[in-house]
Amino acid sequence: MKEAETVTFGGSGLDRAAPLRADPAALEQAVARGQAETLLLWRGKPLVAAPGHDRLVRLPPDHPVFEGARMPPILLGREPDGRLVLARDISAWRPDAPPDSAGTGFDDMSQQRHPALPDTHVFADLRRIMTRLSPRDAEYTATAKALIGWHESHRFCSRCGAESRMIMAGWQRSCDACGGQHFPRSDPVVIMLVTKGNQALVGRSPGWPEGHYSCLAGFVEPGETIEAAVRREVFEETGIHTGGVEYLASQPWAFPSSLMLGCRAEALDTGIHIDPVEIEDARWVSREEVMAAFSGQHPQIRPAREGAIAHFLLRRWLADTLA
Repeated sequence: MKEAETVTFGGSGLDRAAPLRADPAALEQAVARGQAETLLLWRGKPLVAAPGHDRLVRLPPDHPVFEGARMPPILLGREPDGRLVLARDISAWRPDAPPDSAGTGFDDMSQQRHPALPDTHVFADLRRIMTRLSPRDAEYTATAKALIGWHESHRFCSRCGAESRMIMAGWQRSCDACGGQHFPRSDPVVIMLVTKGNQALVGRSPGWPEGHYSCLAGFVEPGETIEAAVRREVFEETGIHTGGVEYLASQPWAFPSSLMLGCRAEALDTGIHIDPVEIEDARWVSREEVMAAFSGQHPQIRPAREGAIAHFLLRRWLADTLA
């Protein structure tokens, strides 16, 4: 396995058991025989074991907590011992008690406990815990979160507007009104480590925590190559022209449904002219500054979040192991 495949949410070698998606009888038999287990999500948060928050909780498919599920089970994959792993969502549930601690969006530190589950089982924000999970649990969670989010936002047929239904164990939606067939999507996003000598270009978006900087990123447009998207996004956001572009690694990013395409680009100039609509700030930082930021010693800059591909790229730039 290439080092690039060790990025968070990738590289676990998950068997997605695709042939079983079209075999509901086999799925029902596996459940009836006790050969299936279920992962639970609430509003995008996976159910994990506290206090470590490093292991997904796996429940039997007939657990009472699923009475609040809003959609049928989704087949995520198959373990080496043959057990099937499903996902359910109970986002309609409303906690009676306030969260343990405040926080939303970028820094959601809250956790929720369901009355039908032990106190050691909590829902926690995936960004907060993603580096604690095993590669397999991380891939399961990213897959479940992305699929559940897609079903929630694509209930209605894009051809005729009628409500569609889930088929293929959660991997397809079918419209009975017009026959339209719809499949989960991933939006390609380029994320760039732009360098010039001993410096890297970093930026920050409005609303990010104070001092937080990361690599530049943007969506790939229709009819555009990855390389062209990198050059366009860097120029639009900072006014900097780039030359050679090299693909390095990818990362599924289920916030809500992106595929991050990590690249390296060589800057042809260094003058920054930001587009305030696109980003709030951009700056060049040296290797020494990035090292200080990672160690918490930089007076102005917080590094890219651990677990994100930007952190992965910057770490390997420091170690000179990008190839």
